[in-house]
Amino acid sequence: MQNVLVGYDGSPSARHAVNFAVDLAKRFDARLHVLVVARAPDWGAIELERKEMVDFELRHANEILDEIKAKLVSYGEHPEFDLVIGQPAKEIVLYAERHDIDHLVVGHRGHTPFDRWLIGSVARQVLAYAPCAVTIVRDPATMKKAPREG
Repeated sequence: MQNVLVGYDGSPSARHAVNFAVDLAKRFDARLHVLVVARAPDWGAIELERKEMVDFELRHANEILDEIKAKLVSYGEHPEFDLVIGQPAKEIVLYAERHDIDHLVVGHRGHTPFDRWLIGSVARQVLAYAPCAVTIVRDPATMKKAPREG
């Protein structure tokens, strides 16, 4: 394993995913890549509105990127950081293909079944289309316990 990619969106599950990816990269002496995706607005928006939305998403994505850069550098880590604009699952998969990623790590936000049906889950889409192994990391606070018999 030479390259590990983690998709980061600033959520608690993404923070756990970063920790997992750092450990994985260290264990295999692999290069760590951290990708932040600024969501592209839907095409239905008028041009001026689209530009404002893109500007907002880019500012937010840069804040998220700066946060994770500071954290990892303070721990002595020096991964490759990147920020792209688009749909998160698609951009994560494309990045993995372009950079010969061997293992991809993403967080799972724990949306309701209706949310997943309506909008799809980034983690689920990445799992379906990734060109490599995928680990989905959950925030322990969102995990549900299995029902017990008895």
